[in-house]
Amino acid sequence: MPKLIDLIQAGRTVERHHPWPRAVVDGDAWRAAAGALADGGLSLLGLWGEPSCVHMAILDDHTSDIGVISLDCPDRRYPSVAAYHPPALRLERTIHDLFGLEATGTPDPRPWLDHGRWQMRFPLGERLDTSPPDAAPYQFLPAEGDGLHQIAVGPVHAGIIEPGHFRFTANGETVVRLEQRLGYTHKGVEGLMTGSTVEQAARLAGRISGDSTVAYGLAFAQAVEAAQQIAMPPRAVLLRALMAELERLANHLGDIGAICNDASFALMQAHCAVLRECVLRAADAAFGHRLMRDLVVPGGVARDIASDGPDAIRAALDQTRQHFPALVELYDNTASLQDRTVSTGIVTPALARQFAAGGYVGRASGRDHDARRKPGYLPYDGLRFDVPVLSDGDVNARVWIRIREVEQSLALAYQILAGLEAGPVRVSLQAATEPCEGIALVEGFRGDILAWLRLNGDRIERCHLRDPSWFQWPLLEAAIEGNIVADFPLCNKSFNCSYSGQDL
Repeated sequence: MPKLIDLIQAGRTVERHHPWPRAVVDGDAWRAAAGALADGGLSLLGLWGEPSCVHMAILDDHTSDIGVISLDCPDRRYPSVAAYHPPALRLERTIHDLFGLEATGTPDPRPWLDHGRWQMRFPLGERLDTSPPDAAPYQFLPAEGDGLHQIAVGPVHAGIIEPGHFRFTANGETVVRLEQRLGYTHKGVEGLMTGSTVEQAARLAGRISGDSTVAYGLAFAQAVEAAQQIAMPPRAVLLRALMAELERLANHLGDIGAICNDASFALMQAHCAVLRECVLRAADAAFGHRLMRDLVVPGGVARDIASDGPDAIRAALDQTRQHFPALVELYDNTASLQDRTVSTGIVTPALARQFAAGGYVGRASGRDHDARRKPGYLPYDGLRFDVPVLSDGDVNARVWIRIREVEQSLALAYQILAGLEAGPVRVSLQAATEPCEGIALVEGFRGDILAWLRLNGDRIERCHLRDPSWFQWPLLEAAIEGNIVADFPLCNKSFNCSYSGQDL
């Protein structure tokens, strides 16, 4: 089985690609990489296209090294990775929808993002104009058996949430298959980024998934800084981490309450909402925006923390630290709540490893991965924190991972505040004198976010951002099998995948 270094050395190394290498390989090496992913030891971090080539980012699970291999596609075809490694399937379907590149040997050639409503095909590739009178019906996968019936849910739901369609096949109340159809919130972000300035692209990156605006801003900024090999001021590095931990706190607190609410325990949601609001108000007082949008920028941060910001954040941290343990005890000692969450929606450790699931989904199923630690980035190498891992893989485990991560984020935020020193918060960027490429892996509250880009002067020539939900949505389909239909909202909320982050 080839190792990551073998795959890189088998190709032609691309200059000015930082901090990890990229190599252009031939079809045999591309197939060998796909086979190595299937055999284990290597994890798929991303798969994306350009008009005449495809790229694959790979993580070596043993060494935490990262590399990118690329394959030229002069005939607009490339060997399917999904034929060997199923987690690549939706990414391949997306590459075809956007660029028109065909994955030969793919097990599923159906469109993914393209619903037949764009008035063109392959908008980032050949841009073939089409004006179909009506989109062809989407062909869901068949299921056969006695007593089976289908339940169609969405794409419009009973609430102010993003659209997604869920097609259940059930035997009575028991789900035997779930198939998702997403893509309703496609925004064309990658097309908008092409040719934009770094500043414009940074704003777009922060709007890919609104609840992760800090994490996306950080991933994009680190990729730009890696491409230009720019070092950040220490104060800016710490302020970025502080914002990231506040974002993680707010989202985890909201999720814990929402999961309990979907199990008909609204009291937890009410109390968690109070604590979440405290964190958001502290962020607003410290940085001028509740979600801290547009504050993490290439070169540092857009503005320094307000003079009274540290005190506002400490007050919110103190309130959370004081009241959160009682909520944890309430969750743990409410039998009716445990009845709903324990043994519901199980993701096996084998599936979590195969899909390289990040965040609470992966860590609740035994996958010990956190990008803050491995491969790691500043300032986390100098901070003390644990990465909680469980193996049960059910809704209850995903709640407990969030609980432990709330505790860790509280501790991290205190450490960061204590370590803040005076100094600049931003350095100036210069236009790249020659094309250069950068890649970054950042830990958002859902899991690891991948950013890859190519700069040409002061413009973005190509940028790809991969949300953790790409590798989590398919696991939700597996988790609900064998559960009752009524438990789907609970399972779905315990995943809390991003619709918008998937529908670039």
